[in-house]
Amino acid sequence: MRGDDPTTRDFLRPFTELTDAVDADIAALYAERHVQGLRPRFAKVLIRLARLGPLTVRQLAAEVGVTHSAMSQTVAELRRGGYVDSAPGADARTRVITLTAAGAGTVPLLEREWNATEDLLAELDAAVPYSLLQVVADLRALLEERSFLERLREKLADDEQP
Repeated sequence: MRGDDPTTRDFLRPFTELTDAVDADIAALYAERHVQGLRPRFAKVLIRLARLGPLTVRQLAAEVGVTHSAMSQTVAELRRGGYVDSAPGADARTRVITLTAAGAGTVPLLEREWNATEDLLAELDAAVPYSLLQVVADLRALLEERSFLERLREKLADDEQP
């Protein structure tokens, strides 16, 4: 082994710690409100199902912006928690996902929490002299000029190791 351990550098860690802390607080609110076994990231899935009605796993994945595989895992967890049910679709290869009574019963809280969270994040963003959304937009603009992959290749161009 040579040199310093590169994993001691973690530029994005403060950001992931911040988002993890927000999620933990949302999960604590769910527990206070007696919503058991529901992760904050599942809220969007249940809200979309409530708004759109039954959807296939593929449709739900597209609505939420995740892969089919990730949505299959999410649906499995939501089924175990009693929030959704699934049935064979018109095509035997598909599953149609629906809310259970318990899932539908949580949606009003999830919608209120979602709106409150978005409002709070916007208030926090406005309270600092630099908008996180603007920082992200500025970084995206730089990466549109030259992708991260191009920049990474350039960084590694002089590296003799594979």
